[in-house]
Amino acid sequence: MSFTVLVPARLQSTRLPRKPLADIGGLPMIVRVARRAALSGAQQVVVAADDAEIVAACRAHDVACVLTRTDHPTGSDRLAEACTLLGLQPDEIVVNVQGDEPLIDPALVDACAALLQSQPDCPMSTAAHAIDGADELRNPNVVKVVLDGANRALYFSRAPIPWWRDGYASGIETLSSPAPLRHIGLYGYRVGFLRDFPKLPPCPLEQTESLEQLRVLWHGHRIAVHVSAVRPGPGVDTPEDLARARALIG
Repeated sequence: MSFTVLVPARLQSTRLPRKPLADIGGLPMIVRVARRAALSGAQQVVVAADDAEIVAACRAHDVACVLTRTDHPTGSDRLAEACTLLGLQPDEIVVNVQGDEPLIDPALVDACAALLQSQPDCPMSTAAHAIDGADELRNPNVVKVVLDGANRALYFSRAPIPWWRDGYASGIETLSSPAPLRHIGLYGYRVGFLRDFPKLPPCPLEQTESLEQLRVLWHGHRIAVHVSAVRPGPGVDTPEDLARARALIG
């Protein structure tokens, strides 16, 4: 199996400015993410940066990097440009590893790529794991996903889904069985679809939920979902998250 990992990196972040360059154990976070992703079976790992500082930091640590435009509205647009810069072909597979996941599981990256390769009628793949606490189910920042019988996404939501008939009676203090699934923000794409995706018109559901992946379902495409038995490592969105990552990595 041959695939490329792309790691989008934007210098400015509302909650954690200059996040890609944040120091974690003596290395910029973006370098830690790339090195972690390189432990997967990827043929190459490339950072798609929007700033020369990120490019310089990557090159200083022998991490492949391309400089993309600064005006991309979404990470998908940035990845599409990176595919063009790298000369990737339409039938090739890329996995989008977020630039704030320094503890990403390399096996999860492999699983996402392998699933997409095995599902020729799906232009995208992603991952999920079982929610084990009611707090996560209630949390709108925890995105939930429901699947069909072939483990393809039916819907993503910030609301607690699926919802069982007597859920309100329990006050969301217990979970339904089987357990609801938390979406993991890791995506596999066929390059041809990734280039076309930013051209698809945004849809009402995407705008309501603020979830870009709903655009894929709205326009009739399928997303294959790998259900992981392992909870992924924590991402870094805030200063508190950064402190936690530093403590875990040491």
